[in-house]
Amino acid sequence: MTENEILDIFRKHSALLEGHFVLTSGLHSDRYIQCALVLQHPATAEALCAQLASKLGNLGATVVAAPALGGVIVSYEVARALGVRSLFTERQDGVMTLRRGFTIAPGEPTLVVEDVVTTGGSTRETITAVEQAGGNVVGVGSLIDRSGGKVDLGVPRSALVTLDVKSYNPADCPLCKSGTPVVKPGSRSKR
Repeated sequence: MTENEILDIFRKHSALLEGHFVLTSGLHSDRYIQCALVLQHPATAEALCAQLASKLGNLGATVVAAPALGGVIVSYEVARALGVRSLFTERQDGVMTLRRGFTIAPGEPTLVVEDVVTTGGSTRETITAVEQAGGNVVGVGSLIDRSGGKVDLGVPRSALVTLDVKSYNPADCPLCKSGTPVVKPGSRSKR
């Protein structure tokens, strides 16, 4: 699938939203990508994640990790396409960590995947959790990269779609200044 075909899938499922949004990072934006509306369809999730897996498969990962909640389905489907394990990190006392008995062998080659990357914050936290568990992060992937490819995570990175979507610090947000009501659609957004 091309980037335009993938974006058409997101449009078909009303997953590309326009307005005034608080992102997971706390930044504000006039566009929001709600991957859950796409990933709720198993055949679509499988197809998108298989394409992402094909971009990352040469890195030799034996496990795929993602931050909960948005990355769980992506991790599972990418891992399934690669024939490897899938696990996820979650916050415990505000720190991203492996829980639920998940383990990573010392030096185990690990991919970190995500639904959407804006600043790379959740991905960085997951990389840290994987490394603290002994894993070796060999690459990062996402369905959507909102940063225009600007986020550097220190390892090879791939996305199905790269967009350059403006994000604003709340103090400098032109949408706030114009009085446009703000919506907080993410799973852990902060104002």
